[in-house]
Amino acid sequence: MSGYQQPVKVHTYPLSDAELETLAPDAASARVDLLRRVLNYHGWLYYVQDSPEISDSEYDRLFNELRRLEEKFPLLISPASPTMRVGGAPLSELPQRRHAMRMYSLDNGFSEADWFAFVEKLARLSSEAASGSFWVEPKMDGLAMELIYEGGELSVALTRGDGELGEEVTANMKTVRNLPLVLSSVNGDFPSLLEVRGEVVITRSEFEKLNMRQLEQGGKVFANPRNAAAGSVRQLDSKITASRPLRFFAYGVGRAEGVSWSGQQELMQGLQALGFAVPPQARLCHSAASVAEAYHLMGEERHEFPFEIDGMVVKVNSLALQNELGFTARAPRWALAMKFQAVQETTRLKAIDIQVGRTGVLTPVAVLEPVSVGGVVVGRATLHNEDEIKVKDVRVGDLVVVQRAGDVIPEVVRPVLEARSAGVQPYQFVTVCPSCRSQARRLPGEAAWRCVNKSCPAQALEGLVHFVSKGGLDIDGLGRKTVEQLFNAGLLKNPADLFRLEREQLLRFEGMGEKSADNLLNALQSALKNVILHRLIAALGIRLVGEQTSRTLASRFSCLDELAAADVETLTSLPDVGLEIADSIRAFFDNAANRELVAELKALGLDPQEGLKSAPIRETLLSGKRIVFTGKLTRLGRTEAAEIARAAGAQIGDSISRKVDLLVAGSDAGSKLGKADRLGIEIIDEEEFLRRAGLSEVSSDDGRNNNFLGQHSLFGDKNGN
Repeated sequence: MSGYQQPVKVHTYPLSDAELETLAPDAASARVDLLRRVLNYHGWLYYVQDSPEISDSEYDRLFNELRRLEEKFPLLISPASPTMRVGGAPLSELPQRRHAMRMYSLDNGFSEADWFAFVEKLARLSSEAASGSFWVEPKMDGLAMELIYEGGELSVALTRGDGELGEEVTANMKTVRNLPLVLSSVNGDFPSLLEVRGEVVITRSEFEKLNMRQLEQGGKVFANPRNAAAGSVRQLDSKITASRPLRFFAYGVGRAEGVSWSGQQELMQGLQALGFAVPPQARLCHSAASVAEAYHLMGEERHEFPFEIDGMVVKVNSLALQNELGFTARAPRWALAMKFQAVQETTRLKAIDIQVGRTGVLTPVAVLEPVSVGGVVVGRATLHNEDEIKVKDVRVGDLVVVQRAGDVIPEVVRPVLEARSAGVQPYQFVTVCPSCRSQARRLPGEAAWRCVNKSCPAQALEGLVHFVSKGGLDIDGLGRKTVEQLFNAGLLKNPADLFRLEREQLLRFEGMGEKSADNLLNALQSALKNVILHRLIAALGIRLVGEQTSRTLASRFSCLDELAAADVETLTSLPDVGLEIADSIRAFFDNAANRELVAELKALGLDPQEGLKSAPIRETLLSGKRIVFTGKLTRLGRTEAAEIARAAGAQIGDSISRKVDLLVAGSDAGSKLGKADRLGIEIIDEEEFLRRAGLSEVSSDDGRNNNFLGQHSLFGDKNGN
């Protein structure tokens, strides 16, 4: 992932159930695009930068909202969605290596009710699993790691990375004191190959000592033990890692050859016998009810653990049942992370700052007196928008309750009204942009105030950052910091200026050497030659037009000129484009400055003509057919199946009507099955679907991880080229 760039900073707040139910398809498309950008940004902060800005609970609420929308509107599903991914991209400075078996994330629960809902879902898949025993262990808040032992010796250590591609940190992990470099002998034998998975952590007491030492030496003070552990492992100099008080706790395995375990409990006992530390207070629960009791008990005792924990992990004990249940695109069906309730503290609200986003949205940010919330020092939190401030009646000068649920940046829950001083006035939301001093407006039906000045410096900067980011052209070596430097120096006023940069100009900046300057200029020239139309459309930052809509537009129009000439009627005829999005596209191209920018880019050579470079469409038995999927597919994820159908020349529908030609039905098919039968629509299973797509020889990969799109030549390389 050499082209990885910092995602654009963007935020939103979860919609209510009622709001989600009433979303029309075009509004849902815009909402899904926004949620993906928000989650990608915060996932990047958490997994790549080790510097999260929102709590786990806030992230989980947004993630669950996105998953619900994708389930309701299957046409919006994208392989690039955070729901299809785990974690973030590996750091480019470290060597990278692919995991032999994907390292999945876990689905989350937040209450006893969530646990029993999971058990009910489990029962529908396997009554034996739901009524059997469960292994429970504390959910450690550290850095996920895979250790590969060959012939009993540690050969490779990989971070989880994005779940498929990790960072190789073997030399660093060999310095961790409690990690066996050679496995202990079990009856004189070693597993010939063993991939051990676990968490690297720092205890609370060692974390405090580390920060004191950092202060004395003038080094970086870490925000929490997880950041300290992650930062220590991801060092280029293993001597630094060796100086840090790291510990490794094993919680599972990937590949295991030459050893056999029947259950999770036996597996953990086997890892202990091989020399690994395992999570303390892990235990076997013989019923779902006893798991609920363990959850409450561990929640009460969480602060007595030597290291930070933010929940409890529950796994079906039987390894045979784990294998039978398998995985979704994101997580195992046989495990659940039960998160604990949020930690709350009170502090003083000193001020409310206003940040200006790429589209002119003015976002209020609470400036707090720094307070330790569950071991993390917090000084800022989002207040979302004007309505949020009014509903909570938050005022500058108030004592406020600040909450976090497992990580760093909190939310302001409420003011402490009984402690409010006389004369503290309600907050009046700004109506003037703090960047350009232009009048702001709040459009009907929107919660946000916006700066409508297209020349606003803050918007221009955010637009430039977006243009080069992963959500835009994904230009290697051009992150926010560099863009800000160039912008502040007056070298960048709009995206076209990027392609006018000269080597001598870049070399004036501190930290920009000759090699870095040459690499950046080469990356820009590569973008000129190789950019795909949908990436350029996305990079322009048209309001409400995200990656999915950009792909739709690129599949219909062969170049920007064609798109710019399209009227509203033509635009709304496309599947992902409603009236609001069409109006936004027209408003963008009707703006003289935007037309001038497009002309400049075209004159510079940034004018892709080929339309969307998607998977090749072949003539198959599915060509020209409209297909709907229902139920659970066993060999493919829903996204993979949809991509296969598109590549085979089919169209994907999300509901049953007389226009549908085929229904592909998996297990637990719902009402669509009965409706299709009544309408006389042909119903086929997954195997027949693959046969008609010309892919009947697809391997199931033993049910562990199909990763079909990345393996089959029909879809080109990993990037879909």
